[in-house]
Amino acid sequence: MALTKQIMGSSLLERSMFVPSSSSPSSFFNSTRFLVPLENKRVVRMKRAAKFPVAAISEDLMKGSSSSPSSSSSSSSVSTEKPVKFKVRAVITVRNKIKEDFKETIVKHIDALTDRIGRNVVLELVSTEIDPKTKSAKKSNEAVLKDWSKKSNLKAERVNYTAEFIVDSSFGEPGAITVTNKHQKEFFLESITIEGFASGPVHFPCNSWVQSRKDLPGKRIFFSNKPYLPGDTPAGLRLLREKELRNLRGDGKGVRNLSDRIYDYDIYNDLGNPDKGIELARPNLGGSDMYPYPRRCRTGREPSDTDMYAESRVEKPLPMYVPRDERFEESKQNTFTVKRLKAVLHNLIPGLKASLSSSNQDFNEFSDVDGLYSEGLLIKLGWGLQDDVLKKIPFVSKIQESSQGLLKYDTPKIISKDKFAWLRDDEFARQAIAGVNPVNIERLQVFPPVSKLDPEIYGPQESALKEENILNQLNGMTVQEAINENKLFMIDYHDIYLPFLEGINALDGRKSYATRTIFFLTPRSTLKPVAIELSLPHAGPNSRSKRVVTPPVDATTNWMWQLAKAHVCSNDAGVHQLVNHWLRTHANLEPFILAAHRQLSAMHPIFKLLDPHMRYTLEINTLARQSLIHADGIIENCFTPGRYAMEISSAAYKNFWRFDMDSLPADLIRRGMAVADPTQPHGLKLILEDYPYAADGILIWSAIEDWVRTYVNHYYPHSSLICNDKELQSWYSESINVGHADLRHENWWPTLNNSEDLVSILSTLIWNASAQHAALNFGQYPYGGYVPNRPPLMRRLIPEEGDPEYASFIADPQKYFLNALPSLLQATKFMAVVDTLSTHSPDEEYLGERQQPSIWSGDAEIVEAFYDFSAKVQQIEKVIDGRNLDRTLRNRCGAGVLPYELLAPSSEPGVTCRGVPNSVST
Repeated sequence: MALTKQIMGSSLLERSMFVPSSSSPSSFFNSTRFLVPLENKRVVRMKRAAKFPVAAISEDLMKGSSSSPSSSSSSSSVSTEKPVKFKVRAVITVRNKIKEDFKETIVKHIDALTDRIGRNVVLELVSTEIDPKTKSAKKSNEAVLKDWSKKSNLKAERVNYTAEFIVDSSFGEPGAITVTNKHQKEFFLESITIEGFASGPVHFPCNSWVQSRKDLPGKRIFFSNKPYLPGDTPAGLRLLREKELRNLRGDGKGVRNLSDRIYDYDIYNDLGNPDKGIELARPNLGGSDMYPYPRRCRTGREPSDTDMYAESRVEKPLPMYVPRDERFEESKQNTFTVKRLKAVLHNLIPGLKASLSSSNQDFNEFSDVDGLYSEGLLIKLGWGLQDDVLKKIPFVSKIQESSQGLLKYDTPKIISKDKFAWLRDDEFARQAIAGVNPVNIERLQVFPPVSKLDPEIYGPQESALKEENILNQLNGMTVQEAINENKLFMIDYHDIYLPFLEGINALDGRKSYATRTIFFLTPRSTLKPVAIELSLPHAGPNSRSKRVVTPPVDATTNWMWQLAKAHVCSNDAGVHQLVNHWLRTHANLEPFILAAHRQLSAMHPIFKLLDPHMRYTLEINTLARQSLIHADGIIENCFTPGRYAMEISSAAYKNFWRFDMDSLPADLIRRGMAVADPTQPHGLKLILEDYPYAADGILIWSAIEDWVRTYVNHYYPHSSLICNDKELQSWYSESINVGHADLRHENWWPTLNNSEDLVSILSTLIWNASAQHAALNFGQYPYGGYVPNRPPLMRRLIPEEGDPEYASFIADPQKYFLNALPSLLQATKFMAVVDTLSTHSPDEEYLGERQQPSIWSGDAEIVEAFYDFSAKVQQIEKVIDGRNLDRTLRNRCGAGVLPYELLAPSSEPGVTCRGVPNSVST
């Protein structure tokens, strides 16, 4: 607590540089017991400094407040004396935009001029107390933000302004501040600190765009950092608390403007573009039994011309609506802009190459793949087209100057240590537990596995796998013995793919199976694949719709086996992207975020807890609808399911996803990868001890859960407080009944009746937004950037004797294998996208970090608890680093083996294959 008291403002002081502004200093201090600042001040640097600077605080005011009588004695003095007017000062921190276009620069200069004649920024303090005369909250005078025009040309990232208020000694504690922007241009308000009250500085963490009054009439409301449950809201703030939530909900009508701050729901009815042709029409997701789906943020755009139920599209580079404060900040936006430009370069050039010669459309040699990293695409263009191409690409000369090697792909980590590791069975198996998608493997409990699909539609439920297929791979065990000793594991994509295979395989350049893979746990605690089942749609009683491929015994079966593994990886890539990554960590969180803004006040302690874990998610999800998951977008072009991609995602939501199974412990137990064991440090015993994702994940899960439990118990010492918290209950109810309306009647939704319910719900949300997303996202380029290791789509089935393609397969199996992978254009487009998604931006905020860490909450005990959580996260990172050096852990340490760092909390900017950001932002 001592540390927190220092941070909050009681012992950071060195000396005073303020003097009373009254002509009679002694009478002023005797009657008011307040200090008034002068313009000159020293800035105190906080210990445990914020990653982002906070508003400057005058140390002499802080000293004055700590040495002045307590607020209670002050109020008792005031009650017997006539209230006296005095000044307090606000320090307002505004974050400048670093790069402005011409129009923005002109408007900024106009604002600087008109600020001098009254078109300025106006603030007003609101007390926590009610004025007995007016029966409304006490307010200060309106104060003008000073020196805007004088400081308008400052190039600093942050600029501090001041304003002075007149209040009287009965004003009480300021709890809110209103801001009116009379300028033409919006500005980013980072924070406000009020100096001069006896209780010490009052902090208002704002972090919000304040729109011009012409765009959003009315006053913006900001609350101090002091948290209040709804029932504890001071009388002076109750109406403002309700008003601000009404403003954020909107009325559900009309087209949203880019300047709006309205959070509302809609179905996914903007993925298709029927106005451009029937081939681009897509079913609406959400609002139907056939295609259930979570809700997304409403934009209110007009329907398309040809389908009144489909929302019209907004195509890049035009922006789609998200509430203004959800948009990327400038450094994040710049990262995405450079990456998008890189994608243009990488895709335009292969497109030209493909048009020059049809033989260049495929990879024919492994050296063709290697050339993407060693030579670069521009070097290979030739024919005098290079300069012409560059001239047609905006800003390319600037990028060439600033970043050598931009036109080459970085070498993915998977081939950086051992170029041929991906070919080995042990590496194929290792990636199932330590790769980019380690969440589908399950302990095999029944053999042969059985489908749950309707046999009348999809054929026999029995698997083609037989004991004789795998018996010689089990080190002398029978199958049942191996099951009993937890030695057999499976990745099963049969039921999720089979209903869509007929449509997928009818698409041009798409061929897929529904796969099952069986793994055996070796005495060295590594896995090896022992059989792959490949299923096609059932075509009748005598159809050969299922086949089993086993490890090779000669040259021909070696290439068969490599093709089978590639089909497994293609299945895996689709489920990873459409279900585990997009659905579970992006789409399913969006309703909880929308409901939080609509139902939880910014002063609600649970909103403050969730706030860093909601950053940027609505924006990245909106960009995904615009550029990735829509008709003919990157996902359809680069992944096996093609136009059926989002239908598979909807089917997974309907048949497989459950919120109560989304916590790490519940998920591991459901998959048979762990059992509950109260004697273990974290209450779980892993079935497969060297399971890097689970072993590291349980450390982070436990740290999150402990932090959340401390937080929840602090504010809710009794369960009745949770049941009676109308904002909290409305948030959870709306998240389910509106945001997940298609599944609202499922009986697996957790209840919210006590503190343990709340801890579980919040821990699950924070886990999925941070660590779960990180584990699934930031390894995409390091593992998938080398397409043969993890092909996102396949274009050929595995030929059998008698098939027309069998002869060409036998004649040149390497060429057949490479031609079965994505084309050059598909591969390079995919690589550019996953390179972008795998990138940490410079403003990334990692688990255990917060903007303005010392003032995000006015509750000193909670701020101290957060620092404890941060220290625990740093300790976890050291444990993970140690594990990656432990040679007994062969799934993360060994010759050519990549360390498992996807759950290591911190990271530098760029593609690092590590780092756990607080939120889903890529």
